[in-house]
Amino acid sequence: MYIPRIVITSGEPAGIGPDACVALAQTAWEADIVVAADAKLLAATADALGLPLTIETYDSSRRSAAHRAGTVKVMHIPTARPVIAGQLDARNAAYVIDMLDRACDGCMNGEFAAMVTAPVQKSTLLDAGYAFSGHTEYLAARTRAALPVMLLLSDQLRVALVTTHLPLADVPRAITRERLRAILRIVSMDMERHFSLAKARIAVLGLNPHAGEAGHLGREEIDVIQPVIQELRAEGLDLRGPVPADTAFTPHFLQTADVIVAMYHDQGLPVIKHVGFGNAVNMTLGLPILRTSVDHGTALSLARTGKADVGSLRAALRLAIDLAGAGSAHAGS
Repeated sequence: MYIPRIVITSGEPAGIGPDACVALAQTAWEADIVVAADAKLLAATADALGLPLTIETYDSSRRSAAHRAGTVKVMHIPTARPVIAGQLDARNAAYVIDMLDRACDGCMNGEFAAMVTAPVQKSTLLDAGYAFSGHTEYLAARTRAALPVMLLLSDQLRVALVTTHLPLADVPRAITRERLRAILRIVSMDMERHFSLAKARIAVLGLNPHAGEAGHLGREEIDVIQPVIQELRAEGLDLRGPVPADTAFTPHFLQTADVIVAMYHDQGLPVIKHVGFGNAVNMTLGLPILRTSVDHGTALSLARTGKADVGSLRAALRLAIDLAGAGSAHAGS
């Protein structure tokens, strides 16, 4: 039986990432789970939460084995400074980056089948001098991926984004024919690659209210979005749109689409967080590696309190295990 080896980066050390990793370690998994973290931090977190935890040192030379409840294999990366729950310290920014680099490189060289990322604090990384706009962009640069695509998914919905962490005023200029064309091709390809949807039904949202109202509320739909849709339909992609965003998320319409492609961050993500918050997963398409993540931030005020909801990290790990297993099955067929 194939047992994928999955690495979890524990994220911002003062946030709920370590809490979530300790909580997930209490469950048995049909995967070899490795947590990238400071081993002392995980031990202290388990003590603070009152959870039993046996820490094992990760050895890459050993054969993968299913995770046993109450244990954790730790790929030890030391923090630069002692961690105080809820208190950010830019001196530990390098620790966060080291975790991401080690996990990403391990996925690239085949050591890990996938990586799952707990939330990081972008402001701390920026304060420390890192040009960090998000996991998605950072991992794309690390893996030399031309264009990463953020996908949020829950049991009921998948939403991909054309633009991610941009000021709203910059969004229209960023939506070019070239970018939209590339993103729709990636979405179509990775829906088949990861989810076995040979011809995914893709609904493309308009940028403007009422999808531009025939040009009266903006011309992006006429000048950019519709021409790209027509071009890619001729290539065989199953595309519908531009669809007004205020009607695309109705239950009736969603029955006709496998994935929604939104033009900007706050056009698509509030809806999926409404229907699936706490259990939604952030996944990056267009990478040469498999990466899933949570749909929330570091929740500093909840760190070490035992009140953090770990549902999203649990869902991200479950998806990574399922997709790694499916990928192995396809590779062997």
